[in-house]
Amino acid sequence: MLNSLPAEIGGFAAKMAVTDSQTEHVSEVEAALLDAELFMKYQAPERAIKRLKTALEVNTRSIKLRERLREVCAGQKHPEEAARQCLALASLYIEREDFDTAHDRLLEAKQLDTRINIAGGLEAIRRARRPDLKPVPAAEPTFERKQFTLAGDLSSISVFDSIQVIENARLNGVLTLSGEGHEGLVKFNDGRIVDAACGGESGDKAFQKVVEITSGTFEFQKTDDQFPVRIQALSNTNLILDTLRMLDEQKQ
Repeated sequence: MLNSLPAEIGGFAAKMAVTDSQTEHVSEVEAALLDAELFMKYQAPERAIKRLKTALEVNTRSIKLRERLREVCAGQKHPEEAARQCLALASLYIEREDFDTAHDRLLEAKQLDTRINIAGGLEAIRRARRPDLKPVPAAEPTFERKQFTLAGDLSSISVFDSIQVIENARLNGVLTLSGEGHEGLVKFNDGRIVDAACGGESGDKAFQKVVEITSGTFEFQKTDDQFPVRIQALSNTNLILDTLRMLDEQKQ
């Protein structure tokens, strides 16, 4: 009996979506959410996921649909799909200037699928929160003839992208950011940020200043030795998100 019920849920929900007066109708989004709830009630999660995805094809910007799909997929051990929805949600929340929720979704995406690079999302949040920090056109970067593991132009590759590369490679070393009138450095042990220096500050306060450097060049030199730990964070992502929140609070 239970096996036959889910197949009828779509039609049942459509009927339930109409009031007794037949004059008010719930939206397609609400109908899809109701269908999904009924599928979940009758233990048909795959049908719930399919119903939500179908509705999203028409309502691509629906936060309600994406949030429910994220919840169902995470609960049913579909981490990759849940992570994709987290990234899409982060973009939608950034547009609405709900930066805290965007932060949470980016962090959740990274936790669901560690292969995901959320540097682009972090950069989007920073630029949305601090439009005064948008990169300015920079002259062609020049580098001294040293042996660098990684080097580039901050107007093309953000500090978050470079941190992601260093983290993935689990490197020890120093990332130096240089621009007109400003310079900062970040130290890594096995790809984890452990210290920073910028503007006469060190540790967490220095890292706040480093995050605000958006133009100039960066260089990473690998080292054999590790550094004393002056920045304590659960992960690089947590540190970056907390720093962006703090900068936003300071601006307000």
